[in-house]
Amino acid sequence: MIPVLTIDGPTASGKGTVASRVAEALGFALLDSGALYRLTALSALEAKLALDDANAIAALARALPVQFAADQILLAGRPVQDAIRQEAIGNAASKIAALPAVRAALVELQHSFRKTPGLVADGRDMGTVIFPDATLKVFLTASVQARAERRYKQLIDKGFPANMLALLQDLKERDARDTERAAAPLKPAEGAHLLDTSDMTIEQSVAQVLDWWHHRSGTQ
Repeated sequence: MIPVLTIDGPTASGKGTVASRVAEALGFALLDSGALYRLTALSALEAKLALDDANAIAALARALPVQFAADQILLAGRPVQDAIRQEAIGNAASKIAALPAVRAALVELQHSFRKTPGLVADGRDMGTVIFPDATLKVFLTASVQARAERRYKQLIDKGFPANMLALLQDLKERDARDTERAAAPLKPAEGAHLLDTSDMTIEQSVAQVLDWWHHRSGTQ
């Protein structure tokens, strides 16, 4: 069985950066499942679909022309890694992620990323739904204040406008939507290691996850 390490957690908890660095350290493939929902949201908005049109968005998701290449995310061959990080796309992604038909359409696509020598998958339901047999499951979180500050800095660094109060409110609303939805709600998987990164650096977070991995897998 190809080993999988899952890292789940709420928006702006740092799981994407941690997952990317852990995958690089282990030489594993990387799945940014949140990007798939953002890519679907971007495609839906560009196609002018209503965000509650579950069947149309699910059909779009099944044929999503996505490629992860180095530091780029390509949609039908064009780089969109910056475009999908905009708050409007994040909000749309959170809304369509609550649609069971859309989630079902993306399950098979996510499973296809499981390749040798292994996979690091980050998202909200990687350990609970997509890869319940993962070798190691991590639930990574941080306080709303810390996450808002990180997202604010990320947006400003990329040249996007940002408002701290608006970000705080948005994160609270998104947390409520993600934890209360009927389909695959955000929660720690059974047996997951909990990691609160509020007062940790990225390097410390990566080191902790790698330590857990080596203990669980018996590797160094």
